[in-house]
Amino acid sequence: MSSGGPGSDTEESQDRPYSRASERDEPEENESEDEEEEEEEEDENTGQAYVNDSDNARAQSSSRSDHGERTPGSGVADSLFSWIWKRSIRRGPYVDPSRDNFRTMTSLYASMNPTDSVNINTQTHGAVFNLEYSPDGSVLTVACEQTEVLLFDPVSSKHIKTLVEAHEDCVNNIRFLDNRLFATCSDDTTIALWDLRNLSGKVCSLHGHASWVKNIEYDTHTRLLVTSGFDGNVITWDTNRFTEDGCPHKKFFHTRYLMRMRLTPDCSRMLISTSSGYLLILHDLDLTQSLEVGSYRILRARRTPQNTEPSASRSAGVPRHGNDSSKLHPHREGDRRWVSGAGLSPRNSLEVLTPEVPGEKERGNCITSLQLHPKGWATLLRCSSNTDDQEWTCVYEFQEEQPQRHTVLPRCSLRLSHYIEEANVGRGYIKELCFSPDGRLICSPYGYGVRLLAFDERCGELADCLPARTALLREVRSVYSHSDVVLTSKFSPTHCQLASGCLSGRVALYQPHF
Repeated sequence: MSSGGPGSDTEESQDRPYSRASERDEPEENESEDEEEEEEEEDENTGQAYVNDSDNARAQSSSRSDHGERTPGSGVADSLFSWIWKRSIRRGPYVDPSRDNFRTMTSLYASMNPTDSVNINTQTHGAVFNLEYSPDGSVLTVACEQTEVLLFDPVSSKHIKTLVEAHEDCVNNIRFLDNRLFATCSDDTTIALWDLRNLSGKVCSLHGHASWVKNIEYDTHTRLLVTSGFDGNVITWDTNRFTEDGCPHKKFFHTRYLMRMRLTPDCSRMLISTSSGYLLILHDLDLTQSLEVGSYRILRARRTPQNTEPSASRSAGVPRHGNDSSKLHPHREGDRRWVSGAGLSPRNSLEVLTPEVPGEKERGNCITSLQLHPKGWATLLRCSSNTDDQEWTCVYEFQEEQPQRHTVLPRCSLRLSHYIEEANVGRGYIKELCFSPDGRLICSPYGYGVRLLAFDERCGELADCLPARTALLREVRSVYSHSDVVLTSKFSPTHCQLASGCLSGRVALYQPHF
């Protein structure tokens, strides 16, 4: 999707080296264990069947070659993708290799290569600011600089539709509410709802922000759409009652210098990053209540730098030494601690902290990109120095603290667990990174390409490889396939596929190379 066409892009690669279970009675637990054993046996049989299928495919390929027949080179790859697809579909919408062979998944991701680029017969869409897959992985949407939204089939790389005048200014973010309904936001201060079944026009336009709208979240429990913008406002929209004229909305939260806002996967917390280096966390989230936080001066006075002392084992269940940041109740800013007869945390209690960034202990920093681990274990930040001469990708682990009696403070803080310095290319542009659906890998825009980062050399789960002290992220692979600065990246939720978009407007797709 480049103004210079695919021929102008160079393609070269280089190698580099909790879920919470429901409470059950004893008999049900035994039955669950039996079911898990049966599932493991099925997995082994499935894996063996895959091996047999692969051997048969090779044998057939050899036989056809002997007879001079043409054999498609994708037979083994199709079998592998079919096997992974069946395993992921059977367990839900995400690829969950928790019981798969680590070496298989590591090998797949380490062999990522550019497979195709999606191109259309227009050069008016400008830079690619955001990429989003539908939950079932069947549609890839592209938010463009010049008012357009593009839709593609990520499997065939074919263009489906161009929403030519989706907005009146830059399209910044796209969010799917389900497999057919999605929302877009723009610098024209509006949010638009779209239905994949009828793209001839918007379902409705939402008006409420006073400045550029930068990102969209969705609470699946309450069906509230949540948006944030450079006006400092976080606004909730009741999609249960939307009409062609819009839907009811209210201002939920306000802070100066707001950059990004995210909800944790279970929608129990909201994280807000700012260009002044603050990270705000709202615990025990209740989006139905509007908050009055007070002046920015109070937040500045209350912030405390993060403490990165080693933490105890997650399984030990002991308190962890973490952040001594200020924890405020939004309606009582002067107090630091609250006593409740029930001993429960208040709804929407606020924690304000300044995450530690390597090399920036004395200088301020700007948090430009904010993502959440798909299992809610950590937050992923892209930070830059105030002078824009350095960039880092940092992972901060959520630490569960042992509840204190008669206290209603939030029982969570962050600890810097992993980081890596980034190529400082494309100053002034925000680079959107992402987690893989299983949470084992990070894809980070890196100059004119992307690189895949892991927590250890085996692409292990974060919970299984938490270091006692801050550690470097491991580089699994770097792939350079663009002729301009990469601004955004996204993993497919259902396929072993990755997409990236750059400043010149090209979108590249990556899959394992066999």
